[in-house]
Amino acid sequence: MISKNEILELATQANLHPHVVEKDYVLGWLLAGINHHPALRENWVFKGGTCLKKCYFETYRFSEDLDFTLRDPSHINEDFLRGIFTEINGWVYDQSGIEIPSDRMLFEIFKNPRGIDACQGRVYYRGPLGFSSKHSMPKIKLDLTADEVVVEEPVMTQVRHDYSDDPADGITVQSYSYAEVFAEKIRALKERTRPRDLYDVINFFRRPESVDIAAHVRTVLEQKCDHKAITFPSLNDLDAHKDICATGWQDQLAHQLQALPPFDSFWSELPAFFMWLEHPEQIAAVLSPIPSRAGDTGSTTIGAGTPQLSTLDRIRFAAVNRMCVEMVYRKESGERTTYLIEPYSLRATAEGNLVMYAVKLPTAETRSFRTDRIISATITQRTFTPRYSIDFIPEGPVRLSVKQTTTRSLNVPRRQTRISKSRGGPKYVFTCSICGKSFTRSTHNSRLNPHKNKQGMPCYGRTGLYKTTKY
Repeated sequence: MISKNEILELATQANLHPHVVEKDYVLGWLLAGINHHPALRENWVFKGGTCLKKCYFETYRFSEDLDFTLRDPSHINEDFLRGIFTEINGWVYDQSGIEIPSDRMLFEIFKNPRGIDACQGRVYYRGPLGFSSKHSMPKIKLDLTADEVVVEEPVMTQVRHDYSDDPADGITVQSYSYAEVFAEKIRALKERTRPRDLYDVINFFRRPESVDIAAHVRTVLEQKCDHKAITFPSLNDLDAHKDICATGWQDQLAHQLQALPPFDSFWSELPAFFMWLEHPEQIAAVLSPIPSRAGDTGSTTIGAGTPQLSTLDRIRFAAVNRMCVEMVYRKESGERTTYLIEPYSLRATAEGNLVMYAVKLPTAETRSFRTDRIISATITQRTFTPRYSIDFIPEGPVRLSVKQTTTRSLNVPRRQTRISKSRGGPKYVFTCSICGKSFTRSTHNSRLNPHKNKQGMPCYGRTGLYKTTKY
């Protein structure tokens, strides 16, 4: 199990409560256990907000639940679930040291509105932060249903586990496809209009990968609405829920994000979203990249002398959520100046420096800033409408497909339970922020182990930024 200090360090960097980060850590290992169990691996399909965070998007809200569609209805049975999770809990403890007591599990079987059995579960855990009393143990919610139509063939996806104990071959889980997770979120937005559904749908809509898939998403959504016997979603369906959604925005989302965007900045984008969904041919052309100097590239490789990872992550989060940043910057003369900016892109110069391209306010001047001269960055509540494409968004959903292989049962030693590496998919090149040494991985884990620098001396850099290349 990772140390308490690692959780505290990551929580500080992300401006989140340590228990939120600890839960994200435990979620990763619980997903690993579910995928390694032979009875669940091909029968449980991961979906929902945690699927977005763990499988598809970087720089995203943290989540608390595990939602699955079960392809075998017989699995919604209390005795079955208790037996399965007793085995999973033991495997997770052997692999990670996380304690999930079997006597603290709860599985409540109930009839959904269609009269079909569903389950809401609770599993309690003791992670790196530790607790002195069983009664104060945190919990993870499980939402299990067999009453969902799975429109597209599920995909085996890589799970983001940004912690130092990420297995060498990573963690995988069977999940909904990108388009189906999107469609499922739109359906949920129509039926309940919760703040997190609004946040998720608009984030999907803003992603560069979503530009050309409106017809695809619509086809999947129509089948899901037909299955639920509901009408196709429209903007009018949501208007009656606006006040309730706005009221819950702070309480339901603030603890999951390093900075909470204003509610109106998301709600006001719904008309454009429904135009995209219903009439994609009328959507304006995609924005152009922000102009840059000749020779600059889109690489995000970072070497020695760059600002702390948390600073660039904060700016990236602001860009993805279209929030302005107040930045303290050291000029070449040494003078410190404060700028209010709209961040757009992170690029490498021909001279080997890393620069951020932004629009400086209020003059709307396009500027580049050396990242090694950024002293601090604060996310403001001022939002912006993009003038250029936001290249700060990390490249795409994780599309790495891992060929399903037969693995051994949960009681075998750890070294025998790992899935073989896939030879396809993207590779991620991470560069130590202290010594500048690069490492190529097949997973999105940016945590670096102690290593030797280019001169052969020990280096203890723990994090790096990456560029993505295709092999």
